[in-house]
Amino acid sequence: FVAQRQPGVDVKQGFAVMHRTGMGLALGAARGGAQHVAALRDALLDAEYGRFALWLPVLLGAGDALYFAAHVEPPAWAGMAVLLPAALGFVLARRLLLLRGLFAGLAALALGFVLAQAATARAPALLELPRHAVQVSGVVGAVEPLVQGGRVLLTAVQLDGAPVLARAVRIRLRGDDAAGLAAGDRIALRAMLRIPPPPAYPGAWDLQRDAYFAGLGGYGYALGAVRLVGRAPRTGFGTQVQGLREAIARRVAGVLPGAEGAIASTLLTGINSSIPEADRAAFRDSGLAHLLAIAGLHIGIVMGLLMALARLALAAWPWAALRLPVKQIAGLIALAGGGSYMLLTGMHVPIMRSFAMACLVTLGLLAGRRALSLRGLALAAATLIAIAPAQITGVSFQMSFSAVLALIVGYDLLRPWLRRLHGEGGAGRRILSHVVALGLTSLLAGTASAPFAAYHFGHVQIYFIVANMLAVPLVAFWVMPAGMLALALMPFGLAWLALWPMGWGIAVVLWVARGVSAWPAATLPVAHLPLWGLLLVTFGMAWAGLWRSRLRLVGLPVLVLGLLSPLAARPPDVLVSADARLIALRTPEAMWVSSRGPPSGFTLDAWERYWDRLPARTAAVVGCEAGACVLRPRADAVAALLLTDAGASCAGGAVILAAEPLHGRCDGAGVPVIDRFSVWRNGAYAVWLGTAGVQIRSDREERGVRPWVPTLPGRQRAAAGLPMAQSETPP
Repeated sequence: FVAQRQPGVDVKQGFAVMHRTGMGLALGAARGGAQHVAALRDALLDAEYGRFALWLPVLLGAGDALYFAAHVEPPAWAGMAVLLPAALGFVLARRLLLLRGLFAGLAALALGFVLAQAATARAPALLELPRHAVQVSGVVGAVEPLVQGGRVLLTAVQLDGAPVLARAVRIRLRGDDAAGLAAGDRIALRAMLRIPPPPAYPGAWDLQRDAYFAGLGGYGYALGAVRLVGRAPRTGFGTQVQGLREAIARRVAGVLPGAEGAIASTLLTGINSSIPEADRAAFRDSGLAHLLAIAGLHIGIVMGLLMALARLALAAWPWAALRLPVKQIAGLIALAGGGSYMLLTGMHVPIMRSFAMACLVTLGLLAGRRALSLRGLALAAATLIAIAPAQITGVSFQMSFSAVLALIVGYDLLRPWLRRLHGEGGAGRRILSHVVALGLTSLLAGTASAPFAAYHFGHVQIYFIVANMLAVPLVAFWVMPAGMLALALMPFGLAWLALWPMGWGIAVVLWVARGVSAWPAATLPVAHLPLWGLLLVTFGMAWAGLWRSRLRLVGLPVLVLGLLSPLAARPPDVLVSADARLIALRTPEAMWVSSRGPPSGFTLDAWERYWDRLPARTAAVVGCEAGACVLRPRADAVAALLLTDAGASCAGGAVILAAEPLHGRCDGAGVPVIDRFSVWRNGAYAVWLGTAGVQIRSDREERGVRPWVPTLPGRQRAAAGLPMAQSETPP
């Protein structure tokens, strides 16, 4: 209508018609020229009014991710060199709306970069841990029960009487040595320590980066009994809270032994280290792993139940109902209870993120505004990025925010249909509406988070909707209320009255998880998304979710392109572990594995998920003779030569692999060599064997020179002012 200049129709009406019929700016340009393009542009700005600010947290996260994607540590001034001019341009360009928006976006991008740089600068330097047994002394920061035995997190650590380390260490104790320990105790023991393990393959989950930002310097295991040096007074607030958590976990374990008690302790204290691995896998494969990760569901149940009970109690008191703001008081009680639950479950980043969202929801209810909104989600995302920038690389951050975005947008689009389904509100209609809403919630959240689960874990759950429709109501209306009642009764020694029913509910949830995970094809292996594919999925999801008009449809092709990205990224044919003890070949049916000594379960599991292959050690897969194995993934591909004997010939492969040092013996072969010294210098290796040649990439090439990456042995970190990384001696 605008393009054809029909009289009596203004710009906004014309844009509304074009919005409904799917036409856009290109049609206006073709028929009406630049004048009508400008009119439609203004109408588009009106239609998307208020939505542009939602992109500022996205750009903040993009700057954060850009910092972590760098292969070389940027100069300390790099982020500020962009942030300050962008902020100045934003202030000066007051009347130029488009230019001001560009400056705002650039400033948000630079601010995310600066926040990540600041978090890295605040983290303590990496530790140089000895490779031999040492006498360790320190203060117990936390006691973590395991299925067998326990482990402790030690702070203020001293090794053989040396100065106190700047980082904590986590040590697994022998037998039941952890039983009599509590937070604040000073202990001494003899132990073997090691730095956090490197990625299992180039591009895999970086445990060293996680430990760097968590303040963890290493892991270890005790070689002897623990000696209690002294019990420090529980005066610090953090120590008191940790002691309370451990005391509650011990009481729960005393009433509910086994998996039920371990899960109950997880729900009430956040301590999940004693859950049996088989049950943890059942929750993961059935799509119920979020029930064990204390986050939005749990704090929503706690705050919702407290608010309902408080409001009901005040409304039942005539004096309070007539004179007090019952709704506001109940909301404040819910906020206080949610904050207490956050403290009790460890104040880890997911629960802090969930509490921030819950606070916004509660404040929205008290103010008469929408409980869940994109602005609240954007504010929570920006707050978390500012507090913990490293979380943006984690699966919890990615899955949680994608799920909440899908829930907000999905319910906004489907609200008219849901209202028609609810009808007049009869009993049958209400039940049907609740069932549909439960299934829709599982569908939206599970589908939106599936690409990120595929990227990190290599598989998706098929029956997650059924499992959640059965288990979530049990947790919401049975397990968690019983757990809250148990906490209230615990000071009186009557917690068992509520813990037993809680255990019965957990047993039913366990039955659901075990049963659904045992169904045929409960988990579907999927091709590993490359990083650029994950970025396309993230951008497409944000674009489709944040815009209001048909402009959001542009994000769908981008999202589909990201989901199809595995078709353009061929996984490597050979993987070599960071200690060269594991060397594997990927074949169409399985993976052939050569191991020297006991294989690393962590590495082997990561390879299985990455390749979607189970190990096969039969001679039919790879033929070995004369001290060497020829690894050829396909008949038309070049081969890798794995030397299993020191005297074997170095001829016959496009790349030579060895679990032991070759000391230059195969340098004359004229092909790349990956041996024990190669992985000692550069970490794990990935090898692509093609028809024309071989491609090799190491973990050091993948991660680059960053503060959390151990330096190349014998060299100093190039960037001035950065903390020194570990320097090892040759094995």
